[in-house]
Amino acid sequence: MKPKINICWLRRDLRLEDNAAIYHALKGEYPVLLLFIFDTDILSKLASKQDARVNFLHQTLSTLSNQLQKDQGSSILIQHGKPADIWAALSETYQINAVYCNQDYEPDAIKRDTAIKEQLQTANIQFYSYKDQVIFEKNEITKADGLPYTVFTPYFKQWQQKLNNFYLRAYPTEKYFNNFWPTAVFPIPSLNDLGFEPSNQPFPGKDFENKLDGYELNRDFPAADATSHIGMHLRFGTISIRKAAQTALEKKASKWLSELAWRDFYQMILFHFPHTVTKSFKPKYDLIKWRNHPDEFEAWCLGNTGYPLVDAGMRQLNETGYMHNRVRMVVASFLCKHLLIDWRWGEAYFAEKLLDYEMASNVGGWQWACGSGNDAAPYFRVFNPELQLKKFDPKLEYVDRWVPAYKQLKHTLPMVEHAFARERVLKVFKAALNE
Repeated sequence: MKPKINICWLRRDLRLEDNAAIYHALKGEYPVLLLFIFDTDILSKLASKQDARVNFLHQTLSTLSNQLQKDQGSSILIQHGKPADIWAALSETYQINAVYCNQDYEPDAIKRDTAIKEQLQTANIQFYSYKDQVIFEKNEITKADGLPYTVFTPYFKQWQQKLNNFYLRAYPTEKYFNNFWPTAVFPIPSLNDLGFEPSNQPFPGKDFENKLDGYELNRDFPAADATSHIGMHLRFGTISIRKAAQTALEKKASKWLSELAWRDFYQMILFHFPHTVTKSFKPKYDLIKWRNHPDEFEAWCLGNTGYPLVDAGMRQLNETGYMHNRVRMVVASFLCKHLLIDWRWGEAYFAEKLLDYEMASNVGGWQWACGSGNDAAPYFRVFNPELQLKKFDPKLEYVDRWVPAYKQLKHTLPMVEHAFARERVLKVFKAALNE
């Protein structure tokens, strides 16, 4: 007789506490088995076999499963393959009553979940999904006519007005931990089994509370390292977004709270406008005649543009998988505006390198830098990398850390002159936009 169970499918919500899907699954009638799938459709697209994010997932899942075994006598079933094949096999092995998961708003994830839901329903298995990785999703914040906001400022105003304890209340999963299905320890596939190798990349810690005190004052200065570094933990759900927002309110860290709202905003935009992954939010911008010079793109990737702030940012990214947020704006603007290289090239490079890569925020940020996205600012905003350097790294501390040759006057010369590049991009953008 096959055991009758509920399965909670973990994806980007790797924690036992304050987890919507785990909470609803555990409150059900049947014991709960946790499942994670290393999806070959996703893994096959990763460029490096030493991708640190796969290492992070592997480490996190191993720790979680060990914790679950020690405290509850249960274990996470970790599978490797195509979700459709794995669900077909699980349906043969177990008598599954229902599947619980948390929603993902990326276009491919929505397609995957729709297909799996249909597959399970043919076997009379219910599929339930919940909001967990954002405070407000889909149509929870809309204009008076019911349409989604496409500019952040009015969206944020309503986001703040609607924010209250109901939306920030933690799910008390611990109350129901006795409903985890008792299992032997499931074997965890090794990195090698997954087709990957260990990475030496260190990962940021979860302790962000102390960073909020000086965040607003120091966040724009990359040498101060005053940002929270929890992007990766929010991306993979090792920290609850509700806990993050609650902490921001308690500490009166309003500027940091607004960054969480930006994250919600971009997830909402991606959900309503999935074409923005590959096309400009403002369609006219797809008429821009990009130069797309491969050698110049390579120089940008390697941090050899001759602009020290740009080069410091790219070298930090290549070495650590992280780049300071102010610098992200400068390097993105430089690629699109100074070099006239398509924002999609830069977005793809960040997608490959960033530990905290999140499609919605990355696409949104790149389109913002290009001027093609959700931004009321005119396209002729062109960051001057030299002025940005003087303003945000006046003592060259950040630059000295990543481009020491600059102080020694040995750094490469700028690959393009700022005034010339600005004039060129305005001409090209005007031609495409008929302005």
